Amino acid sequence: MEERVEPRRYRPSQLLLRWVVWILANLFYRFRVWDRHHVPESGGALLVCNHVSWLDGILILLLVRRPVRIIAWAGNFQMRWLRAWASRWGVIFIQPKRRREMMQALTEAREALRRGELVCIFPEGGITRTGQLQGFKPGAMWLLKDVNAPVIPVYLDELWGSIFSFSGGRFFWKWPKKWRYPVSIHFGAPIDRPRHLHQIRNAVAELGAIAVMRRADRFTPVTVSFLRSCKKRLFGSKIADTLGSDLSGGMLLMRTVILRRLLRRHQLEPDEQHVGVLLPPGAAAAVVNAALAVDRRVPVNLNYTVTSEIMNKCIRLAGIRTVLTSRKFMDRFDFELDAEVVFLEDFKDKPTIWDKVTAAIQTYLVPASWLARAYGLHHLRSDDLQTIIFTSGSTGEPKGVMLSQLNIASNVEAIEQVVHLRKDDVLLGILPFFHSFGYTVTLWTALSLDVKGAYHFSPLDARQIGQLARQHHVTVVLSTPTFLRGFLRRCEKEDFQHADVVITGAEKLPPSLADAFEEKFGVRPLEGYGTTELSPLVSVNIPPTRAWSDENVSAREGSVGRPIPGVAAKTVDLETGEELGPGESGMLLIKGPNVMLGYYQRPDLTQQVLNDGWYTTGDVAMIDQDGFIFITGRESRFSKIGGEMVPHIEVEEKLAALIGANEDTPQVAVTAVPDARKGERLVVLHTRLPIPPEELRAKLAEMGLPNIYIPSADSFVEVDEIPVLGSGKLDLKRVRQMARERLGIEDSA
Repeated sequence: MEERVEPRRYRPSQLLLRWVVWILANLFYRFRVWDRHHVPESGGALLVCNHVSWLDGILILLLVRRPVRIIAWAGNFQMRWLRAWASRWGVIFIQPKRRREMMQALTEAREALRRGELVCIFPEGGITRTGQLQGFKPGAMWLLKDVNAPVIPVYLDELWGSIFSFSGGRFFWKWPKKWRYPVSIHFGAPIDRPRHLHQIRNAVAELGAIAVMRRADRFTPVTVSFLRSCKKRLFGSKIADTLGSDLSGGMLLMRTVILRRLLRRHQLEPDEQHVGVLLPPGAAAAVVNAALAVDRRVPVNLNYTVTSEIMNKCIRLAGIRTVLTSRKFMDRFDFELDAEVVFLEDFKDKPTIWDKVTAAIQTYLVPASWLARAYGLHHLRSDDLQTIIFTSGSTGEPKGVMLSQLNIASNVEAIEQVVHLRKDDVLLGILPFFHSFGYTVTLWTALSLDVKGAYHFSPLDARQIGQLARQHHVTVVLSTPTFLRGFLRRCEKEDFQHADVVITGAEKLPPSLADAFEEKFGVRPLEGYGTTELSPLVSVNIPPTRAWSDENVSAREGSVGRPIPGVAAKTVDLETGEELGPGESGMLLIKGPNVMLGYYQRPDLTQQVLNDGWYTTGDVAMIDQDGFIFITGRESRFSKIGGEMVPHIEVEEKLAALIGANEDTPQVAVTAVPDARKGERLVVLHTRLPIPPEELRAKLAEMGLPNIYIPSADSFVEVDEIPVLGSGKLDLKRVRQMARERLGIEDSA
């Protein structure tokens, strides 16, 4: 007969103490508990929780109604009285560096699960130093071996920034940001018999994304943060550019207030929500974007590298009636726009004395909170539209990506958190504001945080950018590998002497380029990842200068980093959609507050990429056991040949290596055309080859590529140059068109 085990209960003295601690805790914190019903009322279960602060274990004991056996590091309980007190509450002490003691602790925890008790483990093995979810240690899976107990994912949210977290680079010694600091705890649905640790980690990460979206109504809009940051730097430099502007926070806010008044009085109708902006990165573009946002309008930064035809498609789709630009800038182009073009120079003599006095009073005398209320910014909702950004069109027609107040604010907050931005940081802004990276990261990060932005109108002018970086002591460089090559060739070592953060995106960062850049400038570039539809940032490697601690792995070369806080990532099988384990390549899906509202006036396209809050990136990736993402290709850069998925990028990289391709300009590009027998066949566009196609095919076979990956000899097509976009990425649409044209195949699209 099976022995009946009485469930663990609190003793009366413990109940009294728990009640006293609960009362005291509520004096300093405001708790929210979500889905506590997922914790079973009886029977064993393993609570798997992220680790953000020193309070985490106490919060679990307070907010779970049943007694919980917390697995805790023994080093935190050196004092005899503290260890005795913790033992009375069922704490299981673990010593990770002493195998015998560790196994004893895990065995004790496993036996507790078998007896029907609740056990809580923090599988990251330490408190996060960035707020990101770290890699999980294998102990959780060992506990579940031969134990029939469900796993309950738990996510502690909002604790980052509290005095018990590592925000600010230290524990404890900092002032609390709020009285009755908000804390929320989220319990996920039970997982029965998880297949691997990766499944548990993904569940906790997804719960984190849900947690952030649940508090969306408490996000501070970037426009409100902009008012605050300007007042913090009333007399300190806030933004500068190579045209000679160097504005303090006070001057930036004054110009913003004056332009807002002029636009309302002379140009924009009250119902005119979407306003076009056609300006390069610089102080003028920053003021225009800020003025429109503070006026609760939607700035739409237009891509000035496209034709008038494409730009007018964007204007018509977004319903733009007015485009704000400058006469000097428009003189460089021959655009014919289907909207009223308004030149900023024409506003120069329109401000009245009253405009200037009002702006000065609002800037220097009125508190930011009053000013925000006067502008109606307190009415902004998290799902209100902040901007529309049109995609680059590398794979098809541009689409209008709707980014919300929450999208932009959450991305800026995450950037500040993981990169640990400081008051003396200067961000280099060379990416255009019609690019989501330029709009969110280099514009609104600089405008809404207590940092400075330094801008140049073209990312190709390496010498001028270098001089700008040297003059303003740039510390954070956000670029693409293509533009880094220009810096490497044309900039002096002293230009980037203050830089200690260099992050690249949009294309793969070659190790040789990273080596050369580090050798010359003393700072190693690392990769991040994002897409327009994701506001844009998804993940980033954290440079060692900003990691603050060696406790957590913060970067892994070859990867694009870990997801930023509140963002979940997973990979699924390209055919079945089944969630994959660590190290398995599949379609990359993203969930979190950074996921766009959708494509403007295209619900059909939105439905194709959004499912249950998950955005399908179109990128093929693998996620390792520590949560680092490795991009291995694009879905559109795969072909299904004879029933197998063939990656274009893998073939392309091997061909480039064989011919010794110059990194400055692409010399080969792999695409596909229809094939009656196998569905598709690979085609290689190339400039002049040093090795004949037949010899290349033989070498590809020697490198171990399957026959199905090797293009036929008649599929090598010579062209004058490989088409690329302004960002340096391959123009995939044009590559595909050129292949079809050269082979005489009609484009069905």
